[in-house]
Amino acid sequence: MATLLYRLGRGALRRRRLVVALWLVVLVVAGLAAATLRGPTASNFTMPGTESQRALDLLAEQFPAASGATGTITVKAPADGQLATPEGQTVVRELVQQASTLPGVVGAVDPFQVGAVTPNGRYALVQVQFATGGDDVTDEQRTAYEEVGAAAKAQGWQVAPGGEVLGGEPEIGSTEALGVLVAAIVLIITFGSLVAAGMTMLNALIGVGVGMAGLFALSGVIELTSTAPILALMLGLAVGIDYSLFITSRHRQNLLEGLSPEEAVGRAVGTAGSAVVFAGATVVIALAGLAVVNIPFLTVMGLAAAGTVTVAVLVAITLQPALLGFAGRRVLPRRLRAVAADGTPADGTSDSGSDVTDRSTEVEDQSAFGFRWARMITRFRVPVILVGLLGLGLLALPTPDMRLALPGAATAAVDSPARVANDLTVEGFGPGFTGRLAVVVAGDTPEATSAAVPQVTALLQRTENVLAVAPPQLSPDGRTALLGVVPKTGPTDEATETLVHDVRDSVSGIRDADVLLTGVTAIGIDVSEKLSDALPVYLLLVVGLSVLLLMLVFRSLLVPVKAALGFLLTVAATFGITVAVFQQGHLADLVGLDTPGPLISFLPILLIGILFGLAMDYEVFLVSRMREDFVHGESARQATISGMGHGARVVTAAALIMISVFGGFVFLEDPVIKSMGFALAIGVAIDAFVVRMTIVPAVMSLLGDRAWWLPRWLNRALPNVDIEGEGLRAQLKDRTPTHV
Repeated sequence: MATLLYRLGRGALRRRRLVVALWLVVLVVAGLAAATLRGPTASNFTMPGTESQRALDLLAEQFPAASGATGTITVKAPADGQLATPEGQTVVRELVQQASTLPGVVGAVDPFQVGAVTPNGRYALVQVQFATGGDDVTDEQRTAYEEVGAAAKAQGWQVAPGGEVLGGEPEIGSTEALGVLVAAIVLIITFGSLVAAGMTMLNALIGVGVGMAGLFALSGVIELTSTAPILALMLGLAVGIDYSLFITSRHRQNLLEGLSPEEAVGRAVGTAGSAVVFAGATVVIALAGLAVVNIPFLTVMGLAAAGTVTVAVLVAITLQPALLGFAGRRVLPRRLRAVAADGTPADGTSDSGSDVTDRSTEVEDQSAFGFRWARMITRFRVPVILVGLLGLGLLALPTPDMRLALPGAATAAVDSPARVANDLTVEGFGPGFTGRLAVVVAGDTPEATSAAVPQVTALLQRTENVLAVAPPQLSPDGRTALLGVVPKTGPTDEATETLVHDVRDSVSGIRDADVLLTGVTAIGIDVSEKLSDALPVYLLLVVGLSVLLLMLVFRSLLVPVKAALGFLLTVAATFGITVAVFQQGHLADLVGLDTPGPLISFLPILLIGILFGLAMDYEVFLVSRMREDFVHGESARQATISGMGHGARVVTAAALIMISVFGGFVFLEDPVIKSMGFALAIGVAIDAFVVRMTIVPAVMSLLGDRAWWLPRWLNRALPNVDIEGEGLRAQLKDRTPTHV
């Protein structure tokens, strides 16, 4: 692979104008396709095969009028008892009439007819039924719904439209640009060159532009959840910058060794590019592996993010060499350009017969921080390992308390319409009214349904934690009935989750009709449980994959096991910190979190997939250099120090860039995106700085030569993927670099 990439890098530099032109054409075509073919994103999270989804499908087939999205308008009078007056009733009935005539609305229910008025006569709930599902409600219809009740508001009434119909796409704004700005500053400091930093950032942005445009172009034929593009943008930016950073860094090192720009870029793509391809492949495999858990919306999210990562890899190994060709030696700081131009390696040694791996031609500043840090870690390796394990273990303590749920209005931004309506409903009626359940009773005949409804109603009323059961609504043919169930607790409370199971158990004995429980709350509970069940399976898959892949790369048994255990430590500590902040509320103000609550259901499984790829990225970059030095005759301890010394600066920069990009999303108001950005930023920080740059060198030093042991039969059985470019070095061994 290294030889192939070496040729690709040189070819891209020679034909740099053509390569740049082709990528710009791809960008323009993808942008035009996105503008013309883009479809809407989905805000719902369906789960085929669950009881709640079967109930929705049944309603859509037999009771279409009740299968659309619902809205709830909460009304608060200026004073107690005002709803009992003729004037107050007139205000509410005018509001009901206005709501029933809104575009896309089937009808609105008078709260006085169904008793949806508080005993103190101050609060009322107006149920609004839309003809279509929430994702099919247009922006115009949603805006009209949010503006209902203007006349009542003018008279001092509070009118808060809410319910599942409210939703929308998280908006990307200027706050995320802060992360990109910090990444640019890190690049400038790392390279000491505006040209190198700007070119690396440009390369990554072009890759992100192509990936995102392609994703939006496909949204017309596949259903994307509203968070899928955000996840793809996060990953595309982070890995795009990092992969370009790795190749540019190796290219600059090659230039300082006296190689011509063409030879330098070829060898950079052949060596660092091999690591980029491997790292990108692990991310793509982990994300595409989400399809294994058989959850459609999660599969789409994983594949969408995997697509942007694939584009980032392709851009890094093709467009980046072309841009490096245009930059020439300007990618180096001014003080080093003359050294690289005269054909003399930066350390003053002769370049005759040298190759990219000749230790006599490498620039080694043994006083650099990476070398000093590695020497300290290897010297105090046992205490370092113990302190690292203890610290990560303490951070992981909140993990067992993790609770999962789909996002709800209770944790939305404080000033958002959904949150205002939710808080007003809780204030007037209690938390259960924000998470009502729906029981569908379907019989073969109207008589069977009519006979089953009283039985179901009686069972529901006797179920613990049920506050009220609404009268049934019957379909036109009388074969399907819909009963509303109001819990005493909120939609994300553990008691409500227990209630869902209790209701299903209590009605399971009904024989003459199908009785199914659904509603937004029940759907959220079903999705969360399905994801929780899939989490151990996916974690086992990812850990097994990491061991296998790293065994191929490092020809070792202990190094892959060590890497997998380090990954598990990263995941556990990241979960613990995220639970402590977003669920338990510790230091929530620092991330702008208004209301703590359960974590979004798909966050843990997504986090595992993404962090796996990124962890393997840093593992390969650091440990491959350790193996390279060990193979070339250095002791295990010295190889560890050398690998850390050479890789620490680039890995530090790469990690800071990823943390900056992910951290930029923490400033969004949407709590789902906020938690995703936070967890990814914390995970990268822990894995890069605590696990890979601290615990890993300490363990490698402790293992010594045993770290690289592999049974002979297994060594013969494993294919040689040549990530380290041994085949390339063999071809270039007798070549003398050409200087220009």
